[in-house]
Amino acid sequence: MDCHHPIAALILFIVFTVAAADGNHNDGGSILGASYIFGDSLVDAGNNNFLPTLSRANIKPNGIDFKPSGGKPTGRYTNGRTIGDIVGEELGQRYYAVPFLDPNSTGEAILHGVNYASGGGGIMNATGRIFVNRLSMDIQIDYFNITRKQIDKLLGASKAKEHIMKKSIFSVSIGSNDFLNNYLLPVLSIGARVSQSPDGFVDDLISHLRSQLTRLYQLDARKFIIGNVGPIGCIPYQKTINQLNEDECVALPNQLALRYNSKLKDLIAQMNDNLPGATFVHANVYDLVMELITNYAKYGFKTASKACCGNGGQYAGIIPCGPTSTLCTDRDKHVFWDPYHPSEAANVLIAKQLLDGDPKYISPMNLRQLRDLDH
Repeated sequence: MDCHHPIAALILFIVFTVAAADGNHNDGGSILGASYIFGDSLVDAGNNNFLPTLSRANIKPNGIDFKPSGGKPTGRYTNGRTIGDIVGEELGQRYYAVPFLDPNSTGEAILHGVNYASGGGGIMNATGRIFVNRLSMDIQIDYFNITRKQIDKLLGASKAKEHIMKKSIFSVSIGSNDFLNNYLLPVLSIGARVSQSPDGFVDDLISHLRSQLTRLYQLDARKFIIGNVGPIGCIPYQKTINQLNEDECVALPNQLALRYNSKLKDLIAQMNDNLPGATFVHANVYDLVMELITNYAKYGFKTASKACCGNGGQYAGIIPCGPTSTLCTDRDKHVFWDPYHPSEAANVLIAKQLLDGDPKYISPMNLRQLRDLDH
């Protein structure tokens, strides 16, 4: 079961591309920009299809509204495009970032971007063990290191460095699984929760993430967007198993997310201060998604509690989306596609805020400004 949270990091993920305005290079010069996407099921575009794992989305009706595949499942955990897909389109990217494990992730395709995200993945290597296989953040960066060397071979060292530093956006949306599929599952996580206080666990997450982001910086990444963890206590799965009313959310997961988010904001400020030439943009997914859930009718939705595709309980929130699931007819009226992930309609609204939104949701600049930034 893929409890990847949705929203969680909603992030953002988003990632996108950086349309760096110059098309005058000969080598790779026609490349407008690239997205290098790290994260979990919110932005996985098919890596888990190539892993022996219990967390997969390459089954119907996932992808039913994804036009490039003619409505066939691709491994995206939603009915259509992910936030990363939508942001990339809006920023002028010609192609979606190719999943690293896809055999097509070779040659010039990698200059448009590569997606390393994996359903079930987390900041900690133990996270998601329930799914047997998934790519943790450390492994995702190991894979980018391989891509980085390939870009050197394609462009030569000097142009490769310029491509990575100026024309590429690094999107990181991760952290939800560290709570949903690690800390909140004490037995499966080998008692980590018994031995660690919430603050101790959060400090561990931040310490690991600091090292991971620093490692990307050392590999020449300079433009980052980092999504915080969304209101994971409000996903249909959590509301169903806790038998809540429609307007209620589970307190503990949300409290943990807020503890982590507070420390993440401080970490991002420190990274901006301490890593010369880098820009870290903070995506406040928690407040963005909470706004959508609280005021769903204002945005044209009819429910922010019930999964469009799922089974079990009041909110169809227990059994993940698959061929035998109950499927709603008005997919664009549901905030949630399945027990854990937003619908394409919700992803469109989230992406819009990341691209052009208010500083309370995206700071110190939005993604169009980050794309156009020339260090």
